[in-house]
Amino acid sequence: MPKVTFIIDGEPTTVEFESGQLPYSHHGKPESFLDVAKTLGIPLEHACGGSCACTTCHVVIREGAQNLSEMEDDEADRLDTAWDLTPQSRLGCQAVIRGDVVAEIPMYTRNYVQEGGGIQLGKSDRRTDDGVPAARSVRGGVKEVAP
Repeated sequence: MPKVTFIIDGEPTTVEFESGQLPYSHHGKPESFLDVAKTLGIPLEHACGGSCACTTCHVVIREGAQNLSEMEDDEADRLDTAWDLTPQSRLGCQAVIRGDVVAEIPMYTRNYVQEGGGIQLGKSDRRTDDGVPAARSVRGGVKEVAP
């Protein structure tokens, strides 16, 4: 039973599903990050409906890349247009999950109007318990915080 951890604004959310038993959401490939996210209530943008025609479902794999399907040429070609591409980047609609994996959803791929976040794109409104802006990203071990 694969465990999938989605990291959003630095906060992990882990879900599990039984391979072959997940109802297909018709978003991306069956048991892809996008399919799992939509079925289990995790917000993952997908402007093209999961047809590998955009990069809004771009995720960065932090652990478990070996537990994903191989990247096909159409995914690699589309990923070349993604903002802030990394060697660990995948399209959530194309990467099929075969085992435990951890993926970060970059802030710039989220559509806050559609997902109801009500914030300016690129700035998180998430705050810590003491009211301090939550970490936006970690680069070189230094946390950047929303202004």
